[in-house]
Amino acid sequence: MSRTVYVNGVYMPEEEAKVSIFDRGFLFADGVYEVTSVLGGKLVDFHGHARRLERSLGELDMPAPVTVEELLDIHRELIVRNEVTEGMIYLQITRGAPADRDFVFPDPEATPPTLVLFTQSKALIESPAAEKGLSVISIDDIRWGRRDIKTVQLLYPSMCKMMAKKAGADDAWMVEDGFVTEGTSNNAYIVKGGKIITRSLGTEILHGITRAAVLKFAREAQMEVEERPFTLEEAKQADEAFITSASTFVMPVVSVDGVSLGDGTPGPVARRLRELYIDESVKAAI
Repeated sequence: MSRTVYVNGVYMPEEEAKVSIFDRGFLFADGVYEVTSVLGGKLVDFHGHARRLERSLGELDMPAPVTVEELLDIHRELIVRNEVTEGMIYLQITRGAPADRDFVFPDPEATPPTLVLFTQSKALIESPAAEKGLSVISIDDIRWGRRDIKTVQLLYPSMCKMMAKKAGADDAWMVEDGFVTEGTSNNAYIVKGGKIITRSLGTEILHGITRAAVLKFAREAQMEVEERPFTLEEAKQADEAFITSASTFVMPVVSVDGVSLGDGTPGPVARRLRELYIDESVKAAI
């Protein structure tokens, strides 16, 4: 069955959805995006994603095409129209489609932003990968310096995922000056002596919405958390590791560059955090 998608104020079948060839998202990757999870037909941490979206737009001097309240209504309408009980909603805003290609930003009064949303139904809670754990390889981080802005400039992370697949791994962790920054589409963590270690916020990594929630739940559960950069060598010597993202929640990592962590199976900290995150998210979803 065809999905209903949203394009610039109109709900339509996905086959009919179109944007201009002059759209700056297509020509310049001049756009931002968010992915919000759906559990039980409700949105997980919608307002956290909305706040980060506002920040990304502000950093790029890009106007918001709708209010947060209107955005919430659109998300909910798409859930209903597509009968989504579990999965994700993808949202993208670009600087719009001026009359022609130009490096100079168009006048926002004359060129409104492009707003697109669509749903993806997917099992998120029941995950074979969470039971098995992921293997990751390390890749040099050569992305631009503003990784805290959630832009659609995702070519290099996509290439890194393909490098990982070619190496027989599940994903990649990016490394800069010997320190792990983040995964291709997720935040990275290690556990040593029961302590959760993850890179502190800055322009080097995305300010993960799931990251914020997981660290909050960890501290409430009396787990020790240290926010600082960790090296690739520390990762290889960790007791366990994991990643977080809106689409994977908390996902254990069991090997780094072929080095098994702990006994090579998902560790107790990652397992407990995944349980906590799912339980709390289901209760708080709107």
